[in-house]
Amino acid sequence: MKLVKLLANLGYGSRKEVDKLIRSGVVTDHEGNILGQKDFPGAENVRVAGEELDPQAPLVIVMNKPEGFTCSTEDPGETIYDLLPPRFSKRNPGLNPVGRLDKETRGMLLMSDDGKFLHKVIHPKSGCLKVYHVILDRPLDGSEGELFGSGEFMLESETKPLLPAGFEALGEKEARVTLHEGRYHQVRRMFAATGNHVLKLKRISIGGLTLPAELEEGEWRFVTEEEKCALFAND
Repeated sequence: MKLVKLLANLGYGSRKEVDKLIRSGVVTDHEGNILGQKDFPGAENVRVAGEELDPQAPLVIVMNKPEGFTCSTEDPGETIYDLLPPRFSKRNPGLNPVGRLDKETRGMLLMSDDGKFLHKVIHPKSGCLKVYHVILDRPLDGSEGELFGSGEFMLESETKPLLPAGFEALGEKEARVTLHEGRYHQVRRMFAATGNHVLKLKRISIGGLTLPAELEEGEWRFVTEEEKCALFAND
């Protein structure tokens, strides 16, 4: 792969912009030697302004999403892409969320440029259970576990019952919910059907991977190969 194409694919700009970047002298090898358009010592040895390049596709990152950020650039206001380096939004192939979180939901969010990986994680048969921590407006009434786990629970305006969901009461107004699927605003709508209202919602794990404890809200990091395998530990 040519250096210009590599940098363009990683979001450093259009090919014309990357060509200008190379001509400016900020693209070097790991020893500090300035690279030209025809030089390519291998992606692992290329530096831009002294920094190593981001991994090439396929790429997976994990983010601790804060409240107030949407998962689509088509939505108004701040998006999850604002929490990433600007070049990430220009990568080819592009990074997409692996199952969205709504604006007011926080916690674990995966993003990837690998379509097959994305589909596998979100498919109900993958074994990648999604676990949420919920704070409610009103006390639990004790029927939630049986209702959510029945396999016959139907959300308003839908014709297909939900897959059985796990439920654990953690307090009078606090619970943990485990989903096999990810329908639109599913957790919020499940509790709304019981006459309750979700005040706070946080996704804490996907499959065998838990939200990394070191990630503060708004922070992200690359997912390791071991962690990718852990996602499907129950597969």
